Amino acid sequence: MNKSALIVGAGPGLSASLARLFSNHGFSIALAARNVEKLGALADQTQAKCYPCDASSRGDVASLFESLDNDFGTPEIVVYNPSARVRGPFVDIDQEAVEKALMVTCYGGFLVAQAAAKRMLARGSGSIFFTSASAAVKGYVHSASFAMGKFGLRGLAQSMARELSPQNIHIGHFVIDGGIGHSDADDQLSPDAIAQTYLDIHNQHRSAWTWEVELRPWVENF
Repeated sequence: MNKSALIVGAGPGLSASLARLFSNHGFSIALAARNVEKLGALADQTQAKCYPCDASSRGDVASLFESLDNDFGTPEIVVYNPSARVRGPFVDIDQEAVEKALMVTCYGGFLVAQAAAKRMLARGSGSIFFTSASAAVKGYVHSASFAMGKFGLRGLAQSMARELSPQNIHIGHFVIDGGIGHSDADDQLSPDAIAQTYLDIHNQHRSAWTWEVELRPWVENF
């Protein structure tokens, strides 16, 4: 069976590491982003097919999965990476900007996950993974919009895991607690190391599934 992986919100960093790793393990790669022009080099490296998609748009997400139905069939792995935030004192942050941030960080995750789950349930298997942050469990100063979005994404993942895991759909919520970088600095998470954890979680035996994992540099306080 041809295996495929969809990465939504694709770009440099973690998404690129995921695409390369999955490709090296025999997955056909689909990359979705608002701006697919930035994905040319990564697509060449991984023989990926690129799809323009605003994850917060119902129409865009529906079109994305209809295209995938024709090009790849149902993905074995779907990774949701997009997020947005509005920084600043709570009483000053722009209401419209917060609304847009929530649509990207949380509602888009719902749209993508729902479309993926419908197809995976029909097939009887699959993994849906959400890239999150420490803001999903800790609300920081001047970061109300990000906390709202990531808390919501975590709640979505937990609810999905309780409902869909018994139907052989593996849900994963990844709390990335720290900065992602390509250097060897101790206080940075390696995107390649994070990507390997995603693949390891996908490959878990279903008698011992993980629905949530926290990843942080070994010197990071928590």
